[in-house]
This record gives sequence, C-alpha cells and structure tokens, in this order.
Amino acid sequence: MSQKTEAVARATAPRHLVDHDLAPLPATGAVRFEKRPARRPDGAEVPGLYDAWITLDNPSQFNSYTTEMVKKVILAFRAASNARDVVTVVFTGAGDKAFCTGGNTKEYAEYYAGNPQEYRQYMRLFNDMVSAILACDKPVVCRVNGMRIGGGQELGMACDFTVAQDLARFGQAGPKHGSAPVGGATDFLPVLVGGERAMETGVLCEPWSAHRAYREGMITDVVPALKVDGKFVPNPLVVTDRLLDEYGRFVHGEPKTGQALEEGKAVLKRGVVDLSLLDERVARLCAKLLLTFPDCTTKTIEELRKPKLEAWNANKESSRAWLGLNMMTEARAGFRAFNEGTKEDREADFVALRQALARGTPWSPELTESLLPAAKGGR
Repeated sequence: MSQKTEAVARATAPRHLVDHDLAPLPATGAVRFEKRPARRPDGAEVPGLYDAWITLDNPSQFNSYTTEMVKKVILAFRAASNARDVVTVVFTGAGDKAFCTGGNTKEYAEYYAGNPQEYRQYMRLFNDMVSAILACDKPVVCRVNGMRIGGGQELGMACDFTVAQDLARFGQAGPKHGSAPVGGATDFLPVLVGGERAMETGVLCEPWSAHRAYREGMITDVVPALKVDGKFVPNPLVVTDRLLDEYGRFVHGEPKTGQALEEGKAVLKRGVVDLSLLDERVARLCAKLLLTFPDCTTKTIEELRKPKLEAWNANKESSRAWLGLNMMTEARAGFRAFNEGTKEDREADFVALRQALARGTPWSPELTESLLPAAKGGR
C-alpha cells in the first residue's frame, strides 16, 4: 500500500466521537423521535444521512403537550441538533386533526391552576422547548397535519419553515381561555405578519385558514388534503380563488358564508383526508436543504432567526413570571372553564367578570366558581 493510500485510509477511518447529548432519549412516551433516510430530489435514498422526525403523539387530546412531553421534545431537538448524520428536522403531530393545540388543558386545570409557583417551573421547561427549536443547528420544518393553535402555534412559528395541509387552522387562544400568548406569539407574530395582523390574530383569537396564513406570510407552503371522488380539492370551507369583496379587498383564504358554506360542508362530508401531498411537499423541501453546504446553511438560519430570537430572549423570563401569577386569577378560571365545560360552551363568563371587576370585586375562589360554564347555566 502506497504512503498516499495509507494516509487516505487513516484520514477516513472511523474514529471515536464524543456524545454531546444531555441525556438519553426515553424509548417510550407521547413524543416520537425517528431518523428517516434523507432523499435526493429524485426520491433516491442517501446512505448514511437522515431527516429527524419529532412527532407529538397525543392525538386523542389534539397533540397537546403535557409536562413530560415538553421534556422529551427538548431532548429530541438537542439530539437532532447534535446528530452528525441528520440533515433536517421535521416537527409534526400524529393523525390528521392537529399538529398541536398547546398545553394540555386537563393538566393545566387540574394541577397548575391556583399553583403559580408550579406553573412558573413548568414555564421554564416550555421556554427551554421553544429555545431548543430556535437553537437547533439543523433547519426545522413544521409539518402541519392539522390545527396549529395556542402554544402549538407558538412552537410552529419558532420553526424555520412551515408546510401545511389546507384544512389546518392557525391561531391563538390566550385571551379567550385565560392567558396571553406570551410563549412566543407576541414575539414572533410581528416579525412574520406585521403589527396590525399580529394584533388581529393575537387578541381576537379568530383562527386563520392555511390559505390565509400563506397569504399573510406566516407559512412557507400549503397543499390540499381533501380527496373527493379520488381527486384532491382545495379546502371547500374557505375561498381559494383570488376574489375581491365589495370593498375591493382580497378574500382568498377567508371563511365562506351562507349557501357557499353549506355547499362546502357537503363537499367536506363526501371527502377523505389524505396527507400524501403534504408528505411529498415536505420531502421536496428536505431534498432542497440536502443540496446545500451544511455550515453555510446553519449560519444562514442562525442569522435569519435573529429577529425572532432577540424578541424571545428579551421577553421570555418576564412572561414566565407573569404567566405563573396569572394562574391565580384569569388562567385559573379560563383553564377550568375549558376543562369542565361542554363542547358547546368552554368559555368563562367574560361579561360577568368585567362587571365584577368594575364593582371592585376581589379575586376569590367564589368569583372563579361564578364564572364557570356551570354557573352561567343558572343565570
């Protein structure tokens, strides 16, 4: 063997590598971590390279995250970031109903409500979860397989790219359910969609369709997911052509009304949800990321994350403290109302609360009880 050949062999020989993970990933639980073979644009697998898929696996509760799930998401993103053979991270949810609807309201209502010191500790974990996404050394693609609401919306906006199926909805829930969207939304929304649109979605809590989210620049791409008679059709519940209303405004992505809405519901009932186009579009994006210089890509995403990251780091600790204290007042009422109410009524009595506060009524267990759906039935 020549000296040159020996030198090449030594340079390419396997070497002992240091493990930079904080802790081993648990093998079980409601967060799945898996490596899937990376693929070229033509679909061919690339030996030795992978895309890491992190999946929230709690579909019976719309993939809402519990405290234990938050811990595993943190570890999963650290593992994906450290993995030398991972090209891209895909963050998604199980099923076709929801990517994530935020924190588990049952756990919030039954454990954290009324326990501000405990919720403050929980919010340390939540903050670390968002920061783990923003600090990941690999590009992060949010695969939106269904609703992306509340804390789920905040996690999604922390990602670098979003590809959504067009039956998905996007939005905040805080002011309607006893919180404020300060787990990232108030930091990320102005960066992504501008101040006025951030006010609209953040305060009013009226979900946007995937088409509107795309129109406003919140997401990267949107694909149909409803198959009717074997063919994909756009979301039949929203306007998906470039129409103008009577005021000359674009209504692309807005909910249909009247007869058009009823007809859309009929189409929806006839169809089946098929996420194959979503998976194809995610695969296409991952393949594009494969064909880039890895360090240049990492540096680029680090720089492009800075507006989100700077706002997040400036506010996350004060937001954490406020959210903890809020568990004694509005959050205590809001989360209990959602957990204890019916499908038709999961909101606290906002008017009665405002009237009570106008009279100078202090917060007390009795005031909280008077605001719950069960109490509204007696008025």
